[in-house]
Amino acid sequence: MTVTIYDVAREANVSMATVSRVVNGNPNVKPSTRKKVLATIERLGYRPNAVARGLASKKTTTVGAIIPDISSIFFSELARGIEDIATMYKYNIILSNSDQNKDKEIKLINTMLEKQVDGILFMGGKITDEHIQQFNSANVPVVLAATYDDTGQMPTVNIDYEKAAYEATKYFIDGGIHPAFVAGSEETSINLQKFNGYKRALEEANLPLREDFIAHGDHSYESGMEAAKQLSELEEKPMAIFVSSDEMALGVIHGAQDLGYKVPEDVQVFGFDNTRLATMVRPTLSTVVQPMYDIGAVAMRLLTKYMNKEEVTEKNVILPHRIEIRNSTLIK
Repeated sequence: MTVTIYDVAREANVSMATVSRVVNGNPNVKPSTRKKVLATIERLGYRPNAVARGLASKKTTTVGAIIPDISSIFFSELARGIEDIATMYKYNIILSNSDQNKDKEIKLINTMLEKQVDGILFMGGKITDEHIQQFNSANVPVVLAATYDDTGQMPTVNIDYEKAAYEATKYFIDGGIHPAFVAGSEETSINLQKFNGYKRALEEANLPLREDFIAHGDHSYESGMEAAKQLSELEEKPMAIFVSSDEMALGVIHGAQDLGYKVPEDVQVFGFDNTRLATMVRPTLSTVVQPMYDIGAVAMRLLTKYMNKEEVTEKNVILPHRIEIRNSTLIK
């Protein structure tokens, strides 16, 4: 049978209020009494009821984190940042996969609220009016991580995706190359910003936006391989390819190699994210460094400020990015 606070109080011959004070670290307990209660707790194997404590304090010290795919290296690094800061501030995480499916995302938001979480961290793709309605009707704070809200209503933590893509594209243009671009397929603000950065760099250099130089993938390795095949079939093949995620970039590299092309001698490849994959592939991948761990950590810290009603001076945080040149490109 489950050991209750009543059992501990009876065995230790103290009141339930005294047991509660010991469990909650209240200093107003005599050392001898505290020692006796702790020994009884250990002997009986008592575990405090988090639900009951949450009902009493109106806090569950639990945060819901909704992530598209925890198996993704990108989101797993982001989740680690969330977890580390949550632990620091003594919050537990309920982690759920949404598969970037809108209906599932809405359902998960409601499920988290039913579980009485103190706040929600949301990572997704396209933020719709239905998402905003759900966030605004929630009675707990919500923070978006690596997710863009066009309405500007929600607290967010991101990088400047347009600027990062512009810099990656300009890297090739400054070396005298007109790069191709492998974009994400879903119509999200982040993907649009990356495309706008690519387009701006071309426009500034008076280079045409060639439709045949644009391929689309779904951020998966397989779609990167397919993009490499598509671009290799062009009569005028691109000398360089900027890819909007590292996982797709690995697919582009291996797809090109499978077709007999050398990277970077025949075609140079540039990624986006700087996940661990970037240093695992050969040649190692030049990429935009997006600080995934920091995005998760800063988003969790921002959420704790809202949950604890601390002052928030900036609700839309833009973290710095940088360009990391490795062996998949020739220009140094």
